[in-house]
Amino acid sequence: MKNFIILIALTLGSSWSCLAQKDTSMWSLSFNHMAIPVRDLEKSLEFYTRILKLKDITGQDQIKAGLRWVSLGEGKELHLLSTTEPVTVNKGVHLALRTNDMTAFTKNLGINEIKWYDWMMMPYRVSTRFDGVKQVYFQDPDGYWIEVNDAK
Repeated sequence: MKNFIILIALTLGSSWSCLAQKDTSMWSLSFNHMAIPVRDLEKSLEFYTRILKLKDITGQDQIKAGLRWVSLGEGKELHLLSTTEPVTVNKGVHLALRTNDMTAFTKNLGINEIKWYDWMMMPYRVSTRFDGVKQVYFQDPDGYWIEVNDAK
């Protein structure tokens, strides 16, 4: 009888453990958008749409409220929020985008007089991560760091 009670307790214990695990797996998260404050809304919008070729998806009511939105593709967005406060960030906090042609992309940066760096801050050099992914870093008009890489 004692062994039976132990078996029941172990069975119930593992069942309760499974139930608790199921509760947390009933929902999931995925990236939706990132919002950044910017000093000059139109200058920032021009940078993201002309230099990075992102599509402006701003609604008329957002323009009046000092907001601009650009599409990052696949339902993901970058929200630009007008601010009068100073913007300060370091390279460790950055937006990362993927390209299928690093050479063409860095050429586009050069044509547009955008200075780009590798991770060690060597100008006009491409970093190669430990996994073989190539990457470059540059800043938008407010100093936000952007990484572009060729991850698959």
